[in-house]
Amino acid sequence: MPFSRFLGHMATIVTNMRCPICSHDDTKVVDSRAAEDGTAIRRRRQCPECSYRFSTRERLEEVVLMVVKRSGDRTPFNRLKIIAGVSAASKGRPVEEEQIEVLADRVEEALRATGNEVTSAQVGHEVLEQLRELDEVAYLRFASVYKNFDQAADFRRELALLKK
Repeated sequence: MPFSRFLGHMATIVTNMRCPICSHDDTKVVDSRAAEDGTAIRRRRQCPECSYRFSTRERLEEVVLMVVKRSGDRTPFNRLKIIAGVSAASKGRPVEEEQIEVLADRVEEALRATGNEVTSAQVGHEVLEQLRELDEVAYLRFASVYKNFDQAADFRRELALLKK
């Protein structure tokens, strides 16, 4: 994942690092390298007081995406719920697990672009938008549950929207 994708979701940046040997509070960075496939930075540090060298790792800390339910409750975004719902809607369809994973990633990315808090309606709408491109039958199945269809006319209306 690109490092720049997470810049808006970072929390803490360490400026001073205390030496683990003498507790001097201002060590110097002598080398920095990307680590763990670019999701962390490994820094080699040296204490100017005792000359001890040590390594630190900095990792990105993502801000939790919160979903506001119709009831007003707030819960953390759970991409596994999207995968489960889309998998159920895609059952028996020529849709691969990898495509569903990509869809879940796109949904999360689109939602994060709007801020750190989204409504459950926004989540459902974004899933439908992504499903529209992936598989029309899965789209209709998902829409029938998400929009609570109870008549054949609901399917006809949604099919007309899908054709637009």
